[in-house]
Amino acid sequence: MSEGFQPAPNPSIAQTQAPRIEGRGHVLVIGNEKGGSGKSTTALHIAVSLMRDGARVATLDLDARQGTLSRYIENRAAYAAKKGIDLPMPLHTPVMISTLNDRREAEADERARLAAALEPAVGAADFVIIDTPGSDTHLSRLAHTWADTLLTPLNDSFIDLDLLARVDPDTLKIVRPSIYAEAVWKQRQIRAIEGGRPVDWIVMRNRLSSLAARNKRDMGNVIEALAKRIGFRVAAGLSERVIYKELFLMGLTLLDLKRSGGAGPSLTLSHVAARQEVRDLVMALNLPGVAPAEADAPATEEATEAPPLAG
Repeated sequence: MSEGFQPAPNPSIAQTQAPRIEGRGHVLVIGNEKGGSGKSTTALHIAVSLMRDGARVATLDLDARQGTLSRYIENRAAYAAKKGIDLPMPLHTPVMISTLNDRREAEADERARLAAALEPAVGAADFVIIDTPGSDTHLSRLAHTWADTLLTPLNDSFIDLDLLARVDPDTLKIVRPSIYAEAVWKQRQIRAIEGGRPVDWIVMRNRLSSLAARNKRDMGNVIEALAKRIGFRVAAGLSERVIYKELFLMGLTLLDLKRSGGAGPSLTLSHVAARQEVRDLVMALNLPGVAPAEADAPATEEATEAPPLAG
């Protein structure tokens, strides 16, 4: 991290510290204060990958008002019941924001709500995945303080990069990190001072174009420079594929699909490539006890037809 970087004195994650519970499940927080970055899709795909590897997984939805992750899991349970099949299911808990009017009382209420959901989860599961809202909320800030691994999905555009840094439009040099980056940096600093486990922060680049476009190259250069400055790792994320949106209605992930006799649509060449993206992402997270997954064999001609939507 840059020694000259000093976080701005504003209310942030750093002022919302949570107690640590040692010897429990590894907490993966998926955080980004911008909506539409693929947090919920990423959360369930990682959860299913870990469960298929034999891990016990719990999920928390802190964006319970919109409830994308909760709805995804509801769809999954409904599809499994309708088709009479077994699908790995996480222990899932939605956490609602407080309805109290007084700010201090509301924050205390939300702290208690999160603890009530999280403490049993870290005791029962090997991994706890927390899906946070695409906005700055007290619940989201509080969740960040529990993170052992922080994963920030980022669409490959300078609009989304503004979440992490202000960039000079002429030189593409980093003017300064954003409030979110400052907050995470400060929280990690406090964790280190208190002797807690370090937070591994990964920024994943979602919706990467397969073309060698100028925007893609410029984004890569800026992100790599920012990574060196404030200390996060960079991982390739999920491409823009229609299949992710289709699978939501069935509650399925790419890891649930089989060439024959499995859940949902049959595999195509595009699905095989997308599924490898998910596996590569899980390995890039470097989570404790997660072994490298076996890659898919090349898809056959029989598996390249457009998949029908499941009934």
